[in-house]
Amino acid sequence: MAELGGTRSPAAAGRSGIASRDANGAGVQVKPGRHREATLYRALAGAGAGDGRTLEQLREAARSSYETLPLPVWRRSGFWTTSLEGLDLGALSVRPAASATDSAGVLELVQRTLPDRAPAGRLVQSAGAVVQVELDPELQARGVILCSLEDAFREHLELVAPWYSKRLTIDRHKLEAANAAFWSGGAFLHVPAGVVVDAPFEIVYAIDSPGVAQYARTLVLGGQTSEFRVHEYELAEDFDGQALHAGAFELYLQDGARCRLAQLQDWGTGEVFDVSTRFVGVGRDAYCHWLPALLGGHLVHQHRELAVSEPGGEMAFRGIFFSEEHEHLDLFAVDLHETGPSGGDVHWRGAATGESRASFEGLIQIDPGAQQTHTYLQIHSMMLSPKARVDAIPSVLVSADDVSASHGGTAGELDEAAIFYMQTRGLDRPAAVRVIVEGFFEPLIAELEDEPLEQLVRAKVADKLAAAREDIETYATSR
Repeated sequence: MAELGGTRSPAAAGRSGIASRDANGAGVQVKPGRHREATLYRALAGAGAGDGRTLEQLREAARSSYETLPLPVWRRSGFWTTSLEGLDLGALSVRPAASATDSAGVLELVQRTLPDRAPAGRLVQSAGAVVQVELDPELQARGVILCSLEDAFREHLELVAPWYSKRLTIDRHKLEAANAAFWSGGAFLHVPAGVVVDAPFEIVYAIDSPGVAQYARTLVLGGQTSEFRVHEYELAEDFDGQALHAGAFELYLQDGARCRLAQLQDWGTGEVFDVSTRFVGVGRDAYCHWLPALLGGHLVHQHRELAVSEPGGEMAFRGIFFSEEHEHLDLFAVDLHETGPSGGDVHWRGAATGESRASFEGLIQIDPGAQQTHTYLQIHSMMLSPKARVDAIPSVLVSADDVSASHGGTAGELDEAAIFYMQTRGLDRPAAVRVIVEGFFEPLIAELEDEPLEQLVRAKVADKLAAAREDIETYATSR
C-alpha cells in the first residue's frame, strides 16, 4: 500500500474519543474532562496479536483498526499530554527506493554516521524498502540469518510465524495499527543456539527527505545459549517538512541466551515524528543489556518494555536522552517481571536545552508469583536552559510479597559548586559546563562496551552542547 492519504479517517486529527482496546478486549482508561481522548500509560504485559493468524489476516485486522482509530493523545501521569495534532498523516506516503540511485543518499548518510568497521552484518532500510543487506559468510554458514522481514516470511515461515507480534499488539492506537498493516521491508535476525558473535549486527532505518511515512518492523531471535550484539540506528538528514517513523521492534532471548542491544536515534533538524513500540523478552537464565541513546526528533513518543518471562532471567535497562530547541520527547519504559527469581536494574539519564520538553516515566511491574525478584529503577535528568522542562516519574507496581523493588528520580540544574571547582582547576566557565554535562552521561555511555559506538554517542552529545552553548552559558551565568 504505497499511498495512505486515501485511507485517512475523519477522526485522524485526534479530536474524537479514543476507541482502542487492550489485549483482553477491555477499554483503555481515559482522562475525564478536557482531554477525553488522552490514554494513560500502561505496560503491554500480556499476549500480543500473534495468536495463530496468518500475516495477511493480521494485516487486515490492523488495517481495519487503522481506518477507525483516531490519532492518539497520551496523558503523562497528570502532568501534560503528547498530541499528534500537528502531524498531517494524509500528506505522507511510503516511497520505497526503486533503484541504487534513489538510495544513494541514504547509504551515504549511513557511511557518514556509523562507525568505520566490519560488522557481523548490516541491513539498511530507506523509507519503505531495504536497500542493503550484508552478512559475514562465515556466520551465514553457521546458520545465522539476516534478511528483510518480508523475505523471512517467504523463506523461513516456520521460524518467524511463532514469534511475530507474539507480545506486540496491533490496535492500541492508529499508528500502531498503521505499522502492523502497512510495514514493508523490515528486518529479521536469527542467531541459532550456541552461536557466539563478537562483532555487532547493525540494523539501520533512515529517512533522507520529507513526505515519508516509514513503518519499521524488526524481529530478532536469539537461540539457546547464543551470545551476540545488535546495534539499531534511526537516522535522518536535515530537511524542511514532515516525516513519520512509526516503528515496532521485538527481541526474544531463549534459555541461556545473552544479548547486548544498543539503539541510537538522531532524526536531525527536520520535523520528524517518531511513535514507536519496542519489546524485549528474556527467557530462562537469559540476559539482556539494553541501552538506547535518544538524541533528536521533533516529537518522539516511545514505549519500551523489557520483560523477564522465565525463572533466572536478568536484565540491565540503561538509556540516555538529550532534547534541544523545541523538541518534545515522551518516553515510557517498563521493567516487567512475570516470574521469579529474576533480577533487574534500570538507570536512565537525560538533559534538555532550549525550549524542549522531555519526560521519562519508568515503571517496575512485578506480577503475581514473581517471587524473589530484585530490581531498582533510577532516572536522573538535567535542565540546561530556563525554558527547558524535564519530568522524571518513577513508579512501582508490585503484586508479590517476597521481592525487593525500589526507585528514585532527580531533576536539577547545573551545580554552581561543581562549576566553581572546575574553574579552580584551570577551566573557563564554558569548558567547565561542557565537562560536567559530558561527565553526567559518561557512566552510561561507558556501559556500551563498544569503543566506536561510545565515540559516536560522545560526539553527538558534544555537538548538541556546542549548538546550545550560548543558551547554556546564559542560563548558568544568570543564576
